[in-house]
Amino acid sequence: METQEFNRLSRRELLKYGGAALMVGYGGLRSTPALARPAAPFQQAGCGVGGEPFPTSPLILNPFSDPLPIPRALAPSNPIDWKDENGDTVAVPYQIPSQQDSTGTSHQIWPTQLGLPEPLHYRIQVQVNQHAFTSSLVQPIDAGGNLIVAPGQTNVRPLLLPQSTIYGFNGTFPGPMINAEYGRPVCVRFQNDLHLNPLGLDRSDFGSPEWGFLTHLHNGHTAPESDGNPNYLMNALGQAGYMPGQWCDNMYLGYPAGNDSAEKQSFFWFHDHFMHHTGANVYKGMVGLFPIYDPVLDPGDETNTKALRLPGVRTNRPDGAFDVAYDIPMALYDCALDDGNTPHQDEHNGCGEVHPEWWGKTFFRHYPNHGFVGDIFTVNGTAYPVLEVKRRKYRFRFLDASVSRIYRLSLMSSVGAPVAAKDLGFGGVELQGQYRLPNGQQCMKLTQIASEGGLLPFPIVRNSFELWPAKRREFVVDFTKYMDGTPTTKGDVIYLVNTMKMTDGRLPNPLFQDDGTYKVPILKIVIGDAPPQADKSVTPALNKQLRVMPQYPKSLKGLPTRQFTLERGGGGLGPENQWVINGLPFDPLAPLATPKKGSAEVWTIINGGGGWVHPMHLHMEEHRVLSRNGVNAPDARHPEDTGKEDVVALDPGEKVVVYRKFRTFTGKYVAHCHNLAHEDHNMMFGWEIIP
Repeated sequence: METQEFNRLSRRELLKYGGAALMVGYGGLRSTPALARPAAPFQQAGCGVGGEPFPTSPLILNPFSDPLPIPRALAPSNPIDWKDENGDTVAVPYQIPSQQDSTGTSHQIWPTQLGLPEPLHYRIQVQVNQHAFTSSLVQPIDAGGNLIVAPGQTNVRPLLLPQSTIYGFNGTFPGPMINAEYGRPVCVRFQNDLHLNPLGLDRSDFGSPEWGFLTHLHNGHTAPESDGNPNYLMNALGQAGYMPGQWCDNMYLGYPAGNDSAEKQSFFWFHDHFMHHTGANVYKGMVGLFPIYDPVLDPGDETNTKALRLPGVRTNRPDGAFDVAYDIPMALYDCALDDGNTPHQDEHNGCGEVHPEWWGKTFFRHYPNHGFVGDIFTVNGTAYPVLEVKRRKYRFRFLDASVSRIYRLSLMSSVGAPVAAKDLGFGGVELQGQYRLPNGQQCMKLTQIASEGGLLPFPIVRNSFELWPAKRREFVVDFTKYMDGTPTTKGDVIYLVNTMKMTDGRLPNPLFQDDGTYKVPILKIVIGDAPPQADKSVTPALNKQLRVMPQYPKSLKGLPTRQFTLERGGGGLGPENQWVINGLPFDPLAPLATPKKGSAEVWTIINGGGGWVHPMHLHMEEHRVLSRNGVNAPDARHPEDTGKEDVVALDPGEKVVVYRKFRTFTGKYVAHCHNLAHEDHNMMFGWEIIP
C-alpha cells in the first residue's frame, strides 16, 4: 500500500500557505498526530499557467430526461452508534462535549450556556466516490462543434459518459441536506475518510494534495473553531485543514446574532475551505445544503396561520428530522469534462501533459487570472434535469455553487424545443451551456422573498435575477398561471433559462447585458396534476412585511471605518499571490481588522479595477449595504440591498460601503473573494474579534 507519514506543516509549507510572515511566530503551535495517507501520484508542483485553455465537453444528446434530484433531510444519529472503518467505536460528543476536534480543541460556547437544548448530532464522512452527471449518451465534439473520435475509440459514435471521481460529504454530490431550525442546535461530526478508496477510483489530478478538508457553514453565525476558516486553523493548529483520519465537531447553534430575532437567516450551505484548494475541493464535490427555518415566521408549514404561510408542507419524522414538500433547493454548478487533448497545466499541478484516459471526467485547473468556468450546467448535480411540478405554489431556493460563474435566470416558454448550440452554427466559447432556447420568451414572474442574509423586509417581483458565486436567492413561484393571467395546463413546459454569458471567470460578456441570442435552458419544468391537498400557501403581497430589519444607528459618524481594496498581486509576491487585498496576500499573523465584540463598524470594499468582478464574502455576520459608488442603497440592479447579505457583489471598479456588527463570539475569521480561483491565490484577509 502506498503510504507516507506526515506531521504538522514544515516551515517551507507554512511559507507556501501564508506568505513570508508565516516564517515567524509559530513556536507555540500544537503538533498534530502522525497519520498515514496513501500517496497522491499525480499531485506535483505546478509549472505556472501557460494560458488558460478549457476543453470542449462531449455533447449530452438527451438533455432534460433525468429527474431533478430533490434531497431528503439527513437524519440525526446517536453518537454511541458511530464506528470507524475497523468497526471500533469513535470518540463521541456525548462523552467529550467540550472537545471540538481530534486534536483536543474546545468549543467556545456549548448550547446550554445560552439556554439552548443539547444539540442534535449528525455524522458526515468525507469520502471518495463516483458521480454521474447524466444517464444520456454523449457525442464527442471539438471546439467547432464537429463530431470527433473520442480517445481510445475508432469512430464518432455516441458513448456513455464515464462517472467522475468526487470527494463528497457522505460520498454524494451535492452532499446531504440538513434541515435546521432556530432554537434547535446542531452538532455535525465531519470525519476525513479520504484515505479510504474502496472502489479503487482514479483521483485525477486536482483536489487538496494532502487529501484534507476544512468545512465552512456559509454563512453561519458560529464560533471560529466551527467556522471552518484557515485563519483560525492556521493559528490554532498550524495546518491547512483536517487530514485523513481526523475529525471535527462543528457546532451550529441555531442562535441569531445578538439573540435578535430580526437577525434570523433562512438558507445556508456548507462547503470546503481548504487553503489554496478551496475551488478544487468544492468543484470535486464538497457541497452540502442547510436550510434553516424560523419556528415563528417561517416554520416550513403553510397551514400555520400565525406564520408567513410560505409554500411548504412539513412532515416531522420519527428520526428527529423533518421534510418540507414544495420547498426545493437548487444548487447550480458548471463543469467541464476532459476531452483528452487539453493540456493540464496550472500553478499547483500539471506541466502541460494531456490525459486521454480521463476523457469525459471532470476537468479542473487553478486558473488564477480569470477563474474557472465550465460548459455544462447542472442543478443539484445533474446536467439539464427535468422537474414535474403540481399546479400550485412552490418555494425555490437557488444557490450558486460554481467556482466563478455568474448567472441571470428567468422562466421562459418556447414554441420549440431546445436546440444544440452547435446545430445553430455556434462554436468555441459560444458552445458553453450546450443548448439554446431560440424562441424562449419570459412567461412567469418570480416573487423574491429572501437573499443570502435571510428574508427580505418586503417581497420583490422579478422578471429575472442575478446569482453570483456563493449567493442565495429564494422565490415563490405560482405554477397555476402565467404572468398574463392565463392558467397553466397539465403537460405545459417551462424552462429555467440562463441569459448571462460568461466565457471565462473574469466578468460577464457583454457586461451585465443580454446579447439576445444567449438563452441557455438549465432546467425543464413540466406542469403536472393538481396537488393531492389544497394549496394553503400564500404569495406575499408587495406591501406585506416579511421581516423587521435589524436596526442600525441613524448616524454612523464615530463608528470605526475600514477600507479593503481587491486587486491583482505584484509580480514579486510569488505564484500563489496572484490576487491580494490592500496590496497584501493572506497572512494569519497579521489581521487587517480587529473589531471588539459587541461593536459595529463601517467597511468599504473596493474593486481595484482591471476589468474583473469580485464576489467578496465576509464571514461570521451578515452586512447591510449602505451605498454603491456613493449612491444610497438599493439601486435598480440590486433591489435586494434592502435586506442583509454575506457576499458583496463588486462590479469592475465599484466601491460598496457596508455596515457590520460583531456579536456572540471572539476569535479569528476571514473575508475573501468567492471567485474561488482568486481566493485560492490569496485574495483573502484575516480579521479577529477581540474581547
